[in-house]
Amino acid sequence: MTQHDNDPAWPDHKPTALLVLADGTVLEGFGLGAEGHAVGEVCFNTAMTGYEEILTDPSYAGQLITFTFPHIGNVGTNDEDIETVNMAATPGARGVILRTAITDPSNYRATKHLDAWLKARGIIGLSGIDTRALTALIRSKGMPNAVIAHSKTGEFDLHGLKEEAREWPGLEGMDLVPMVTSSQRFTWDETPWAWDKGFGRQDKSEFNVVAIDYGIKRNILRLLAGVGCKVTVVPATTSSEDILAMKPDGVFLSNGPGDPAATGKYAVPVIQDVIKSGTPTFGICLGHQMLGLAVGAKTKKMHQGHHGANHPVKDETTGKVEITSMNHGFAVDETTLPKGATQTHISLFDGSNCGIQLDGKPVFSVQYHPEASPGPRDSHYLFQRFADLMRQKKRA
Repeated sequence: MTQHDNDPAWPDHKPTALLVLADGTVLEGFGLGAEGHAVGEVCFNTAMTGYEEILTDPSYAGQLITFTFPHIGNVGTNDEDIETVNMAATPGARGVILRTAITDPSNYRATKHLDAWLKARGIIGLSGIDTRALTALIRSKGMPNAVIAHSKTGEFDLHGLKEEAREWPGLEGMDLVPMVTSSQRFTWDETPWAWDKGFGRQDKSEFNVVAIDYGIKRNILRLLAGVGCKVTVVPATTSSEDILAMKPDGVFLSNGPGDPAATGKYAVPVIQDVIKSGTPTFGICLGHQMLGLAVGAKTKKMHQGHHGANHPVKDETTGKVEITSMNHGFAVDETTLPKGATQTHISLFDGSNCGIQLDGKPVFSVQYHPEASPGPRDSHYLFQRFADLMRQKKRA
């Protein structure tokens, strides 16, 4: 339902939450999670599972997530499914938009109701709107800036919310990595989750890997540990001298939020030095975009972005098609890739770039999330590919 400044409230069910778009459109619904208001870019996510992992993915900083699947919250939440590494940092998503109200959890792993979990993390939620219609609007007009607001009393400063949505500058040119990166270096030895066992611990390692934290996810670190990597995570602003002084067998460039061109102002020179050193390098998502910038390509803002766990990608080096998990609103412009940087993966939805490899160098990256949290596991092989490159380098 759309409300205008002078419209009366619903006579029987007064709305307790609003989504106010930058063009002045107001969608009324019912609040959940934390009270207050937050501004961000509205995107839609098509995943049917993994809402807790999605909401704690630091790459969603600055965004309001619309879930196209109608039943979100049915399996509750638990501490094992959180993807944020830096618990002291700003949580990933600023808000969540749902079709239906959250029901009581029905899953043996659940420890908390999603509504209580949202309150504890300060995430504002809204339910009761036509999320399919909102998704169609995003597909037609692009991802809008908006304010999400929740008040139990149903009282809102509508004029102020409209003004805030209209004046928010948007994600282009915005460096959000300082909000999510770790403040100091630390080591990681937790390995992937196993049925009825939970997470394991690494008992021995083959490789010394430095992971640059632009907003890294826990399952990336687990999969690196799972292929024999002793991982040291360092803040996003760590110098190349400090990284290379650790004598890494490999360097990992993590995912993260915001505009890669903005973060790249300080990250790209570091990546260029790592490439020059000959150290095997693997990048994911924001790390992929900034690797593209480091070799001379350009990035671009996407119309609606890619967010979900059902995105088909073709590996042009093998001919294999993978179903992948994605979360990005920027992409490497494949037409700007220089000689020596080969496109290795493409989206089968829109043909956009999803992977590059530097010719003759042990350096590659992908736009999607091979750690599959949430999502399918088709792309786990990329972590083994990184391990193989480090093994070959060590033998040489």
